[in-house]
Amino acid sequence: MWRVPGMRPRLSDKHFTFALPGSLDTLTGGYIYDKRIIAELRRLGWRIDVCNLSEQFPHPDAAVLAKTYETLAALPRGVPVVIDGLALGALPDIARYLGSDRPLVALIHHPLAMEKGLSQNRAEELRASEKAALQATTHVITVSATTAALLTNDYGIEKSRIKVVPPGTDPAPLAHGSSDGVVNLIAVGSVVPRKGFDVLIAALAQLPSLPWRLTIVGDLTRDAESSARLRAAIRESGLQDRVRLMGVVSDDTLAALYDAADIFVLPSYYEGYGMVFTDAVARGLPVIATTGGAIPESLPAGTGILVTPGDVPALSGALQDMIGQPADHLPRWPLSAQLFGQAIASVLP
Repeated sequence: MWRVPGMRPRLSDKHFTFALPGSLDTLTGGYIYDKRIIAELRRLGWRIDVCNLSEQFPHPDAAVLAKTYETLAALPRGVPVVIDGLALGALPDIARYLGSDRPLVALIHHPLAMEKGLSQNRAEELRASEKAALQATTHVITVSATTAALLTNDYGIEKSRIKVVPPGTDPAPLAHGSSDGVVNLIAVGSVVPRKGFDVLIAALAQLPSLPWRLTIVGDLTRDAESSARLRAAIRESGLQDRVRLMGVVSDDTLAALYDAADIFVLPSYYEGYGMVFTDAVARGLPVIATTGGAIPESLPAGTGILVTPGDVPALSGALQDMIGQPADHLPRWPLSAQLFGQAIASVLP
């Protein structure tokens, strides 16, 4: 059916496939974004078919890559396909398999080549692969203006093809904080090189006389080598009694940890947005972060202190100087879903 330009899609037209690697229940910012957008769009009447791809992405072997192309080629014709960038960036030949009758929309949280810890050769391979895949897209959705600019400047994606849909933020009760005179620091993020936990431990090791304790919440299994290095750094700094590694926790446990916290700190080297920062601000927690990627864009003015990624002395100084500020001006999830839906509606056949 041909639609008159500007005409709103009928309810039956609001249908697309959302392809992503692994499970929607994976507890990282990207997956939480995907899951919440899907849930909110379904409330708005969208029909969304979730296509789960291999957990090997973004580093699939040849067999997984061939199987993925086969799976995507079998998707219904005429139905737009949204592919999460964690998989799309490793699918340079996607255009040949989807064809022209399945409009392709990329969802880019941050370019794969920006992940810290990659060799230069691997980073260049991912950059070339993602650039090829992005050329096959009809539209690109990204979570920040910072990432949108990067895609235009470094990957050649026209501004007119990019829609920025930042994450929403749920209302949350203000944290009560600690009550024993010791400042509770909380950091939330998977233990991978990009999150800068090594920098955080080095910075805190310079503050032995200050009353603080740190709780790190996040997957310890995504990068076993990073987790081992983090444990070793804590031990070598003599901070075993002041740093807790919680791993993945339930929503209720995380809410309780936030409620008891006084300061949120995460010195990431790069973030495509940084949902955990706005989640912390929504609870009234002051934030210590870095200028890496879109972090400055995700924090309302006056809610945090930003330092250069990897700068241990600056991070130590920020930890000493931090004071709290209230949260304000954060977008909500229903609005994020509406913006996402508008981007998909524009490519409905």
